[in-house]
Amino acid sequence: MKAIVYERTGDPSVLQLVDRPVPEPGPGEVLVRVAVSGVNPTDWKARRQWPLPAGWQTPGQDGAGVVEAVGEGVDRQWIGERVWLWEAAWHRTWGTAAEYTVIPVRQAVRLGDASFELGACLGIPFLTAHRCLTAGELMPDKLHAGALSDHVVLVQGGAGAVGNAAIQLARWADACVIATVSSPEKAQLAAAAGASFVIDYRQQDVVEEVRKIAPDGVHTIVEVSAARNAAADVQLLRTGGAVCVYADDGGTEVSLPLRPLMVLNARWQFVLIYTEPKAAKAQAVADVAAAVAQGAVRVGEEAGLPLHRHSLASAQAAHEAVENSVVGKVLITTSATE
Repeated sequence: MKAIVYERTGDPSVLQLVDRPVPEPGPGEVLVRVAVSGVNPTDWKARRQWPLPAGWQTPGQDGAGVVEAVGEGVDRQWIGERVWLWEAAWHRTWGTAAEYTVIPVRQAVRLGDASFELGACLGIPFLTAHRCLTAGELMPDKLHAGALSDHVVLVQGGAGAVGNAAIQLARWADACVIATVSSPEKAQLAAAAGASFVIDYRQQDVVEEVRKIAPDGVHTIVEVSAARNAAADVQLLRTGGAVCVYADDGGTEVSLPLRPLMVLNARWQFVLIYTEPKAAKAQAVADVAAAVAQGAVRVGEEAGLPLHRHSLASAQAAHEAVENSVVGKVLITTSATE
């Protein structure tokens, strides 16, 4: 089979297309014929700096495909199932940027009739967004239709992959969603994702505009750039509200005014999907799968998430696109697609 492998950390040039034997699923694992691999920022960050205990790595945490074989202890009824995958390369050498991969069965989720491209977009962005929408004291532990019907959610950076996922999941749960963006083009994407209100922070005062919509403040903020937005976030929370920080765009340190946040009994929740509590992650997987089954999740420009497709042979270009912050979702389509 064809697979992308790197044997040393570095820039995208370390990614090589090689021939490898199809791996055998071990106990509790499934062998998946990968149709589409999703590329995320953590893929290039891992490629640049994470250690290689086995001396090599196939990148790709997210993907979708068909189960071809099962290992010991796995029900054979999984064979032939269309699935989406999450955290395939976390502490494992076999990621999704290959024609086949092996993964623990619990990290393969039935996809049903949804497209492989949608499946490859789900893992990191949607599970991260779910955590951001459920970690606050005022937020539910589970998402479903109606779960956020009385809530106002602010998504800072509504045109990014996690921002898009947060908008879609929050709207599925019936929240009022306010999204901030940096351009008219990105405003169109956030609106296409389903945002109730969109604010261009380069043209409008975010605090003033949000307060017009939510005079009492917002229940939670999905935050991509805490260093830039902290001062505004403090002014926009309602009592008991939370700021859920999932990225460090724009700076790696934050200064917070203690007394105003104490008065609000506010929470600052930091989010990294890999180390999320197991019970919360399991709930996220279940809720995202339910949203997909109900047709509540979409991808493509019409859903606010433009797709950029690459082949395995152009994996270097795919990684470069993500590293250069392309707007939308980068996908690698293998030669093993249907």
